[in-house]
Amino acid sequence: MSEAESAEEHVEQSITVNKVVSFHYRLAEVGEDGERAGWREESHAGVPLAYLHGFHNVVVGLEKALEGKKVGDAIEITLQPDDAYGFRRPNSTQRVPIKHLQFPRPVKKILPGMPATVETNQGNRAVVIIKAGKFNADVDFNHPLAGKALYYEVQVEGIRDASAEEIAHGHAHGAGGHNH
Repeated sequence: MSEAESAEEHVEQSITVNKVVSFHYRLAEVGEDGERAGWREESHAGVPLAYLHGFHNVVVGLEKALEGKKVGDAIEITLQPDDAYGFRRPNSTQRVPIKHLQFPRPVKKILPGMPATVETNQGNRAVVIIKAGKFNADVDFNHPLAGKALYYEVQVEGIRDASAEEIAHGHAHGAGGHNH
């Protein structure tokens, strides 16, 4: 096979199971009136997000929408909660010792609404502070975007075959993925 044929085959890869996909995205919440709020997250200023397709490393609706796409393809999609972060679960608040909370950056005072991470038997979980005392905090284990409709703009930047190690671990490694 010539280099030209090899390069063309690489360009023509499409997103299927066991492919590592890198993409840039912008995300906004959609209100009950159907109007989009401002951009909540975006990756364009940094490294594209990388995930292993077929392993639910991104929300299920986005993974379904990216199936079969190629490098350079762009999609815009609005996902309802059942295709995004699910619906809010009642009774998913818990009191935890403050010493078990990790924050994205150092904080002087823990305030309601702050995001944090707590280590559980199932690994680290994102939580939102509801109320903080001197030694304990009440936290909500629902994902902050649970129960919300979400609007995504996605641009596919790269597609490659996953390594055996990535498939065994169930996630992408390297830039934009899980680093070891």
